[in-house]
Amino acid sequence: MNTRTRGTRLALAALAAGTAVALAAVPASAADAPRFLEPGELPPHPTSPWYAGPVTAGQPEHPPVCVGEALPSISSHREYWTEYDTNAFQVTVVERDEQRAKAFAALLRQKVADCAERLVQENPGLTATEKDYGKIKVEEGARVYGLHTVSDWGSSDVSLFSVGRDGRTVTYVRWAQMGTFEHAQVADFKKTTVTAVDKLY
Repeated sequence: MNTRTRGTRLALAALAAGTAVALAAVPASAADAPRFLEPGELPPHPTSPWYAGPVTAGQPEHPPVCVGEALPSISSHREYWTEYDTNAFQVTVVERDEQRAKAFAALLRQKVADCAERLVQENPGLTATEKDYGKIKVEEGARVYGLHTVSDWGSSDVSLFSVGRDGRTVTYVRWAQMGTFEHAQVADFKKTTVTAVDKLY
């Protein structure tokens, strides 16, 4: 039987305590929350549909890997999962003004860019490799990164991350599954990123 997986298996599951849906949080109202990705807008899975939890206001109960400590209380987030070891996460922050949003997007990009090094320092049994897949021309811009981790107990997982901005709104999207960089759906994830940023305010 296949088990629905919402946390990043990698040592990421241990590091971030998974990414279970924060059911106890208060859902964000449609009036004050940006539009989030729909399940069908994520990179297609070959054998399973995508599912999604509610858009939820506030910091995630289980902070997402790489950027969790940087997320403010004004965040809104949504969890996604398939019937197999593939999951995704989106968090969006609406800042008071465009300058603050620009600074926050830069902070998230730095957190993602430094993530592999920090993971290895914090987890001696982990090997982590990062890739920068470059900029995407959409609204005020977005950038895509990749991360491959291998644990000393044998797990191998790959994640893709993006940070994008439209005006005073910033979004972070993560996709993850078992595998290596060869299994990363980079082209599809870039399309997902464009959609995510286009849906912001």
